[in-house]
Amino acid sequence: MSMRSIYRGDVLNLEVYGESHSPTIGVLIEGLPEGVVPDEEKTAALMKRRAPGQNKWSTPRKEKDEVIFETSPDGRLHGYIVNSNTKPKDYASIMNKPRPSHADFTAKIKYGDKASKSGGGIFSGRMTAPLCIAGSIAIQQLEKRGIRIFSHVKSIAGIPDDSYFDHAPLDEGFKSSLSSVSSKEFPVISDASGEKMKEKIEEARMSLDSVGGIIETVVYGMPAGVGGPIFDGLEGKIAQIIYAVPAVKGIEFGNGFGAALLKGSENNDPFTYDGDKVTLASNRSGGILGGISVGGECAPIVFDCCLKPTPSIGREQKTVDIENKEDTTLEISGRHDPCIVPRAVPVIEAASAIAIYDRILAEERGM
Repeated sequence: MSMRSIYRGDVLNLEVYGESHSPTIGVLIEGLPEGVVPDEEKTAALMKRRAPGQNKWSTPRKEKDEVIFETSPDGRLHGYIVNSNTKPKDYASIMNKPRPSHADFTAKIKYGDKASKSGGGIFSGRMTAPLCIAGSIAIQQLEKRGIRIFSHVKSIAGIPDDSYFDHAPLDEGFKSSLSSVSSKEFPVISDASGEKMKEKIEEARMSLDSVGGIIETVVYGMPAGVGGPIFDGLEGKIAQIIYAVPAVKGIEFGNGFGAALLKGSENNDPFTYDGDKVTLASNRSGGILGGISVGGECAPIVFDCCLKPTPSIGREQKTVDIENKEDTTLEISGRHDPCIVPRAVPVIEAASAIAIYDRILAEERGM
């Protein structure tokens, strides 16, 4: 049986199963309200944005990622994909040589022979596909409530894109530009910046290396009052599932770590009236105070997450041979992204949608 991982939300429970090179990968979803069914066309559109093998800045592995929905025997919604382009033999030469910065070593410590010996198993970036299946449903249900989630590449290899904090809170031009990113092959606001990022990715690919970057996410239409103190804080709910994305190494809301360089008078968001409604004059908090959403057009939720360079690279690296108990080197062949960041953009949207939808469902049920 393939390995599994379970997300236990306040209302939603997700069981993700499969491995990078297993026959199928998928997710079982429990807790959806009665009558909620996936819009399969919208799910397919999100999956296409994440799918591999579409350009030279992603892995050449080609998978259609066509989602099949059915109801499991225990009544859960089951969405799954049939893997059609598996090549476990690509990993035969490194079965006993853990890849630096990958989960090979720790997975073997934790699970022994149960851990997959190819493609990273359940720890692979391939397993973000089931996350997108579940997230697509959450996105669809949030949109019905007027909540829209937009992510884009904020930077790659130090090359910056346009971003939320470059504009006034109510800049409709930025919002319009951000909303158009999902229709682009390379998910940036500034196409000129995107071309520079692609040059950096190509340089890394040609030198058998990889690069990382930052994804910015803005959530518009969020109602006020969602979340709570301590363990119910909205930042924590979002962060928990964002860290389920294998390459993510950090997340910050609003000013984030930059707030440490400011004085309180510089970091605080003054309150002001917009007609008869209280709002924020700025949004350095990222739309969340005390773990609770501020709400309103001036205070969308804003957060960045950092994604590390893809650890599987073609350059020679130092490692160990576990079977022979000696230091050695390895050169990783196979099919890997020289930069995972562009394909991770829809994954971050999907993950954040799950957290927000789960918390909204909990509050609608008085939890």
